[in-house]
Amino acid sequence: MENDPSLLLFFIDGLGIGTRGAHNPFDGLKGAAPLALFQGEPPDLPCDGRLAITDACLGVEGRPQSASGQTTILTGVNAPAAIGSHKQGFPNQPLLEIIRQHSIFVQLKRAGVNPITFANTYTEQFFARRPRWVSATTAAVEAAGLRFNVVDDLRAGRAVYQDFTNEMLIERGEEVGMRTPEQAGEVLARIVAANRFTLYEYFITDKIGHAQDPEAARRVLPMLARFIRTLLTTLDLQSATVVLTSDHGNIEDLSVRNHTLNPVPTIVWGRDREHIVSRIRSLTDITPTIVDVITKGTATDGESGEADFALASS
Repeated sequence: MENDPSLLLFFIDGLGIGTRGAHNPFDGLKGAAPLALFQGEPPDLPCDGRLAITDACLGVEGRPQSASGQTTILTGVNAPAAIGSHKQGFPNQPLLEIIRQHSIFVQLKRAGVNPITFANTYTEQFFARRPRWVSATTAAVEAAGLRFNVVDDLRAGRAVYQDFTNEMLIERGEEVGMRTPEQAGEVLARIVAANRFTLYEYFITDKIGHAQDPEAARRVLPMLARFIRTLLTTLDLQSATVVLTSDHGNIEDLSVRNHTLNPVPTIVWGRDREHIVSRIRSLTDITPTIVDVITKGTATDGESGEADFALASS
């Protein structure tokens, strides 16, 4: 792995590109770059990142939802079009079948890409009382027969919890230490460097959006930005690529409890950033582009082209 390129897909639930105003917790929030993105404005992206403004509606009427959007991100299949509507919550059986056949982990495993991992931590309670419905990411890991990280892996520095500070784990009685955003960013960077492909999922943003909680947003978003910036400055971006994306908008408009129709950001840093950004227009493009880059390799020296920062109205 030492000389092999690595790629991280960093999924943030419920992060859209909104407009300025009191409804948007990013407006006037210090220390929120690279997440503070506004329609019609050039992005403030550290570490020479590139932005692809990404369609999450996918040609299907209604508000984008988590189950279908995440299935689309993780497979490249237009999931809401396939089932005839956007699907909220957890994947139903038709979506699970799409994931089983086409998940990014399955595609990379078939192509012989190794090692690949889901960086998130699961508690023993999940396995002891397995819920009836599971997330698209959990289904994708199971479809490829990958190992789940558990709390022992987190303690050993081999995993990160979805609440990267570990505060929620501690509240649940797990014997783990608190992590600063910087410490968590360093841990995730080591995981990325040790794998050809890594997926990390963060969904507190969507919970805050549904709760319409501006205080929580002002507390959490700068920490998330610190986590990302440390990740980027710790990684060797000559050999590593970070692709950050979301399934739908939400937290960028706290005036409504529902998801938004806003486009979502796909931000790319590091190796192959120009090539990747040039290919992404909707959520359906993410998995095919990543699989192509990892399996075929891409020489980007001398490539030209910037992301189109002009936003069409949604």
